[in-house]
Amino acid sequence: MAKADSNQQMNTETIRIPVMDGEQVSAVLSVPESYRDPGPVGVILAHGAGNDMHHPLLVSLSQGLAKAGYLTLRFNFLYREKGRPRPDRQNILEKTWSSVYWFLRDHPRYRPETIVAAGKSMGGRVAAQMVAESLLPVTHLIFLGYPLHPPGKSEKLRDSHFDQIETPMLFFAGTRDSLCDLAALNSVLEKLSASCELQIIQGGDHSFRLPKSADRTQEEVYEQILQKTLAWLELSSPNMSF
Repeated sequence: MAKADSNQQMNTETIRIPVMDGEQVSAVLSVPESYRDPGPVGVILAHGAGNDMHHPLLVSLSQGLAKAGYLTLRFNFLYREKGRPRPDRQNILEKTWSSVYWFLRDHPRYRPETIVAAGKSMGGRVAAQMVAESLLPVTHLIFLGYPLHPPGKSEKLRDSHFDQIETPMLFFAGTRDSLCDLAALNSVLEKLSASCELQIIQGGDHSFRLPKSADRTQEEVYEQILQKTLAWLELSSPNMSF
């Protein structure tokens, strides 16, 4: 598999994806210049509750993956498309995720053979719940800050669906994440039968933002996330090659 290389080229396409009742969401496709039809892998990235597909982490990761040869697609949920602050009901979030998945899976030009689901906070939670219920047939799950419990309440875990997941999972968690206590997360992961791995972001909060006293930049954090994602995808599924 090719590693991310700033010399590689990609093209971006802003598109609209039908969801339900005539409504659509915006999305951005990042297409490697060398992408062939059908390509081996596509990665879909979903945003968190308080942001949208333009969050710097999602932009950085999607572009880095595209430069490494992956077709990537990041999208808005309907509530963000309409400019609303509060997330949609669970069934609408799931309908949006599903619509985006099948849009990419059946795309007449790109048609990736397999699809990876990546999500920031809420976007990853919804994907995990759908995979647990066999509603989202992705091959891998990547969690960019999983909302394991309410802020500061690590005793109230939201982890029951993980027992039903057999898909390989990669978790990114910050040491200052108030929604994902590391000890609690490790305890959950130790009980799972599915292949899973945890990458800790030192100093990172729920969005991997660093304190002002940090000795590295935000861009270096994003690069850490990208390189770990590339290495994990290659090791967990050797057939994902270009």
